[in-house]
Amino acid sequence: MTEAPKDRDFLEYIVKTLVDHPDDVVVERKVDEMGVLLSVKVNPEDMGQLIGRQGSTARAIRNLVRIIGLKNHARVNLKIEEPEGGRRTEVKSEEKPAETSTAAPDSSTDDFDDFKI
Repeated sequence: MTEAPKDRDFLEYIVKTLVDHPDDVVVERKVDEMGVLLSVKVNPEDMGQLIGRQGSTARAIRNLVRIIGLKNHARVNLKIEEPEGGRRTEVKSEEKPAETSTAAPDSSTDDFDDFKI
């Protein structure tokens, strides 16, 4: 029974060493018939560090957690929970430049009016 939380402690140690706000790291462990699910919540500013470029850091952490699970004869999965308001606020700020860029293609359609198709 003492070996069960090793995966949670291991994940918590890895994530806390990667992020800038280690006090905000929360790791939850749930066990069901499918195996063990480890959920990680971090500060919204630390999401980029946790996921890494093209998800490489998250993929590496998932591999390490699965290896710990194999040693304990359990299937372990990792879920990185998106913080509230984390990504949605950034998308709104990116929409404004996209609207100005859509105005340019409308003016370029004037070139095709000469073809009389």
